[in-house]
Amino acid sequence: MKKLRVGIIYGGRSGEHEVSIASAAAVVQNLDKQRYEAIPIRIEKDGRWLLADRLPVSASAAEVIEHGKSHAGRLARGGREAHLLAHPGDEQILTIEKGEGAQITGMGLDLVFPVLHGPYGEDGTVQGLLELANIPYVGAGVLASAVGMDKAVAKLVFSARGLPQANYAVVLRQQWLAQPQQTEASVAKELGFPLFVKPANLGSSVGISKAKDPAALSAGMALAAEYDRKIVIEAAVPDAREIECAVLGNDAPEASVLGEIIPSREFYDYEAKYLDEDSRTIIPADLTASQTASIRQMAIEVFRAVDAAGMARVDFLMEGKTGKVYVNEINTIPGFTTISMYAKMWAASGLPYPALLDKLIALAQQRHAEKQQLKTSV
Repeated sequence: MKKLRVGIIYGGRSGEHEVSIASAAAVVQNLDKQRYEAIPIRIEKDGRWLLADRLPVSASAAEVIEHGKSHAGRLARGGREAHLLAHPGDEQILTIEKGEGAQITGMGLDLVFPVLHGPYGEDGTVQGLLELANIPYVGAGVLASAVGMDKAVAKLVFSARGLPQANYAVVLRQQWLAQPQQTEASVAKELGFPLFVKPANLGSSVGISKAKDPAALSAGMALAAEYDRKIVIEAAVPDAREIECAVLGNDAPEASVLGEIIPSREFYDYEAKYLDEDSRTIIPADLTASQTASIRQMAIEVFRAVDAAGMARVDFLMEGKTGKVYVNEINTIPGFTTISMYAKMWAASGLPYPALLDKLIALAQQRHAEKQQLKTSV
């Protein structure tokens, strides 16, 4: 049987570059070698694309992050300059070998598995390029990717669908720079303390802080403004429990068993997610059958609200005393190591990691085949 040539795109121009490498390594390690040929395509932090000269090495996110800081060990650089052509054809990737007598080589791909977290990868930019090239790809399309990445826009979509959310405000960076004290005072008066301050377009809790007073709010605004032109400020949910659900499918999505995060710190920040071994997960989450059913259905509604496809992890916050549940966000390319919550929740649901990869690839092929049936001219 002819192997399916799968381009694994990873790295990227994002603060989640190292996390993406760990996710890609897990995908490559667990793809069925009898069925798939993995083609590693790395996007450097400066945006250059390379056909990597070696597959990413399997490692924990913490190990990859640590090695990434020193550009040593497992993250040895190397590869040929690569370009994805923005039009359909038999050869979608061009590689350039520079030097005397430079060589240009074309390569065909059957499918692409984007394992990119954050801006310039999870936000619809790469998905748009893949659409132009007419290559099947795993995961959400342009619209769902863009909406899922932009927390401010996602909240508007969730509101339109009547999904419950904590009170929030959106502030533009320029608005805050022009009138910092007035802006902060207005937000504090509207939402009260404590607050969470986030860049609108980023994941892995990068740039997020918790503010319990005006001084912390000011510092949190400054931090978030380093990463985005839009800042989302949310009222903290009292005694919040962090509940997550993995969703899989296209037009008929399914929800996994639920998981709960017990962070080692006051909230589940970047360090607690990837560097601190004291954070815990509980799968399945300790909830009643009624609560579980309600949250799983809500996760599917969130998935459909943004018109997602393939996969997504939907995060919720539950009030500790009342049990009231709020939608927090949707991640269209969630952390994808074998010990990431998305994979662990599906494993607990009876779908192990290698079978999950098979399912995602099949869903990508199915969605692409359906698109090819649509008319593109009158």
